[in-house]
Amino acid sequence: MENKENKFLKLFLCTFYLSAFTFGGGYVIITLMKKKFVDELGWIDNNEMLDLVAISQSAPGPIAVNGAIMLGYKTAGWAGVFFSVLGTVLPPFIIISIVSLFYEIFKTNIIVRLMLEGMQSGVGAVIAAVVYDMAAGIVKEKSGISISIMIITFICVYFLNVNVMIAIVVCALIGVFRTVFNMRRSK
Repeated sequence: MENKENKFLKLFLCTFYLSAFTFGGGYVIITLMKKKFVDELGWIDNNEMLDLVAISQSAPGPIAVNGAIMLGYKTAGWAGVFFSVLGTVLPPFIIISIVSLFYEIFKTNIIVRLMLEGMQSGVGAVIAAVVYDMAAGIVKEKSGISISIMIITFICVYFLNVNVMIAIVVCALIGVFRTVFNMRRSK
């Protein structure tokens, strides 16, 4: 078993690395967090990762920071929160600071502009992979109710333009209701 200091350092370095090389926002880092902390390190399982994503996107603030908070607390308590959040926020802070110094040069540079346009395609693919992995996890459970909720929510948000926050609140309420119902039924 690794000692606490090594776990804190590993948590900081992993989140720093993931944050430093993630382009495209919070949903992209979720895939990388899953690969690192579920598949590689085994610090959390797939269901915990799904819960982490659901709570991270529902809570106010950046999804990457919310995910780091959840992951840090789950793996190493409050000190884990500190190190994982620090590792998550430092790279963008450093990068934005550097970009702001050279903004005028970057703004007119054709190579930088084309590079950013190319990254947009990659980001779309990574987000599609996240959606696929999350949907596959729900389908794998073979719960008709969960699959129905997923499909109905997608239809409401994508085709009927229902506000995402309304969909999240309704799904959260359904989850609470199902949990309470299952707890009462099991007693």
